[in-house]
Amino acid sequence: MENQLMELVAEPSGEFKKFTRMSLEDFEYLLNKVSPVIMKQDTQLREAIPARVRLAVTLRFLASGDNYESLHFLFKISPQIISKIIPEVCLALNQVLKEEIKIPSTAEEWLDIENGFARKYPRAIGSIDGKHITLECPSNSGSEYYNYKKTFSIVLLALVDSSYNFIFADIGSQGRISDGGVFRNSLLWQKICTNALNIPEPNPLPGSNVDVPYVFLGDGAFALTDHVMKPYPGNHEYGSPKRIFNQALSRARVVVENTFGILVTKFRVFKKPFQLCPEKVSLITMTCILLHNYLRKSNTSLPIYTPPGTIDIYDNNDILTHPGTWRQELESNSAVRDLLHVPRRPASNAREIREEFTNYFFALSQQQNLP
Repeated sequence: MENQLMELVAEPSGEFKKFTRMSLEDFEYLLNKVSPVIMKQDTQLREAIPARVRLAVTLRFLASGDNYESLHFLFKISPQIISKIIPEVCLALNQVLKEEIKIPSTAEEWLDIENGFARKYPRAIGSIDGKHITLECPSNSGSEYYNYKKTFSIVLLALVDSSYNFIFADIGSQGRISDGGVFRNSLLWQKICTNALNIPEPNPLPGSNVDVPYVFLGDGAFALTDHVMKPYPGNHEYGSPKRIFNQALSRARVVVENTFGILVTKFRVFKKPFQLCPEKVSLITMTCILLHNYLRKSNTSLPIYTPPGTIDIYDNNDILTHPGTWRQELESNSAVRDLLHVPRRPASNAREIREEFTNYFFALSQQQNLP
């Protein structure tokens, strides 16, 4: 097994990079970090499977989505042993990469994120989205994981910055919980309510003297609140303030759509519903998110993981010119599904905040159309 892996590494065609979705340097770095945790002792009956092979099996499973039988033929390891290796290695990767996702804890860190959104949507400090991760019916679960799409799922709630990196992820809510309830029950919402995030104090938008809070950008699946902006429902006349606001919000929050698209197409383990228990699905999902951030920040793996053309390209007028390649690679039966958009009546202060943003973007569009 180890010889086969070394032959793959020595291939000049770059097959190893396709095999693991990363550079050899990053593979060796991760191996060095997880080896003390995943290494097993040889016995008198048999030699232990090397840590290098254990890591390669796990990364190949995440990258390809191959079932245990297929991995058995590739690595000559029994499916039963593979079913134990993958959770063990995923747990080790979660431990060594846990700092890759770190929600800002100071006003200065939030302002750094806001700088990335400022041109498209000032005062935005992240784009938020949620997805159902579908799985086959868990044993003895009743209707706990049964969702509105008549499938079984857990829910992933994530916050993304303008560089297509995850800065918060909450995984494991039962699919039966309403999509609005997922956010209300999340750690992120608790921190917002207790002012534990140290979000900067409200500030007026350019050209205004009315303070507006820093906000997360969501879609129709989320409730409109003081800290979450969502589009106006329905269709609106071309050039109307509501349509202009919706367009501005959509242009700014497309980063989260691209981030999820990259995650799902690069880690093909999401290509179809999971045949695993919810706890293992949560573990695998978090491992993929941590690896996503790690590879996005790596100089050697970035061009392998997200080569040019992967992400949507927009011109100076924020018009989509080249759709990202991930859009053509999405599977119709992917394990990752959208949350349900449910109309909700927002509080009056949340509506006033959205109206202030609407006035800003409408005035900006009027200025840009001046001769």
